[in-house]
Amino acid sequence: MQQRISPASAITGAVTLPGDKSISHRYAMISAIAEGESRIHNYSTGADCHSTLGCVRALGIEVDVEGTEVVIRGRGLDGLRAPAGDLDAGNSGSTIRMLSGILAAQPFLTRIFGDESLSRRPMQRILRPLAEMGAEIGAREGKFPPLEIHGARLRPIDYTLPVPSAQVKTCVLLAGLFADGRTSVSEPVASRDHTEIALREFGADLSAAPQATPQGGPQAAPQDDQRKITLIGRPHLTGRELMVPADLSSAAFFIVAALLVPGSQLTIRGVGLNPTRSALLDFLTGMGAKILIPTLECRNGELVGDIVVQHSDLKGGTIEGALTAALIDEIPVLAVLGATTEEGLRVCDAGELRVKETDRIRTVVDNLRRLGVEAEELPDGMLIPGRQKFRAGEFNSFGDHRIAMAFAVAALCADGESVIGGAEAASVSFPEFWTTLARIAQ
Repeated sequence: MQQRISPASAITGAVTLPGDKSISHRYAMISAIAEGESRIHNYSTGADCHSTLGCVRALGIEVDVEGTEVVIRGRGLDGLRAPAGDLDAGNSGSTIRMLSGILAAQPFLTRIFGDESLSRRPMQRILRPLAEMGAEIGAREGKFPPLEIHGARLRPIDYTLPVPSAQVKTCVLLAGLFADGRTSVSEPVASRDHTEIALREFGADLSAAPQATPQGGPQAAPQDDQRKITLIGRPHLTGRELMVPADLSSAAFFIVAALLVPGSQLTIRGVGLNPTRSALLDFLTGMGAKILIPTLECRNGELVGDIVVQHSDLKGGTIEGALTAALIDEIPVLAVLGATTEEGLRVCDAGELRVKETDRIRTVVDNLRRLGVEAEELPDGMLIPGRQKFRAGEFNSFGDHRIAMAFAVAALCADGESVIGGAEAASVSFPEFWTTLARIAQ
């Protein structure tokens, strides 16, 4: 599918966006192994999150969907049933990585696969801790889907993440629910904590504490971004009524659009503002972005608020180290923004982008060049000089939802009509993206 995008004179109005994908995945999985009914409001409309629902259904759990309201009738920790066939995770790395933690504890064999893109994404990061816990998992070439998971009675572990990953942390914690005793996950940099919040909401006994840095010795003071999460296994989880806040990752595209286009002022309602996700807003305001949060409240343990964005002249910046991990999903659209800033944008320590739905370092640089923007590809990032303008052109999503949406934003500032190929990729996470964009782009 091709999408034509004309330059915008302003981004204005107010929008309410679909539910957060990360939270939707977690609510669905935990609801399935809780006891009783869970009712989830504003569940994500993205295809990835519905892949999770399909897998849950295949495991013998009753799931009803009406619009964005999902009802899941959980059967407890021991209530899942062997699926009649293979589980299909579609394009969703979240589904296959996190659900594998639950599947590893089941008394049956499960085979889970995905589409062509997912089949190229390595899974060693979850295979290692699950093997330590006692699961036997086969994978193509020892690392790629499909995964053949021979469930086992799991043992608790004290696991240190080699690199920050909320998905791997979640996989281990979900597996730890089934193990007798304490399962702990130490993370060198605090990743998004939606899993910890959700597990507490359902009744799990879970704690998180700062973790001392090993290099400093036993008396070293703990650093703010290092944590150890400990979970007591075999909890009694109870179904809940839950509201999913709007997805900040989806909001990022419209935030950047409003910052880029002169004369813009946009309100985005009910956005999830979890502190472990706030790096995006902190980074943008640090560059000079005019962003206000006039309302803030707590729902089901998650902070939620409205965001008001105005067009701003920005100075540019560098994304590296812990900040790269925190902004990994937003880097494509931030790269677009960086080209227009005073000082440009440098991205480092982002090698993980090469094993996403596409090699996002290469596809971002390629599309920037197609729009007449100078950009340099680095082994683990990119360098984008500032004070550049976008030229109208033809570019491609390469089947990647974040690439499609990021360069739709770039096209709003081009000097004529642009054409994007593979525009349907946006439906993986945000089926309403194109209609929402058309509504606010004047």
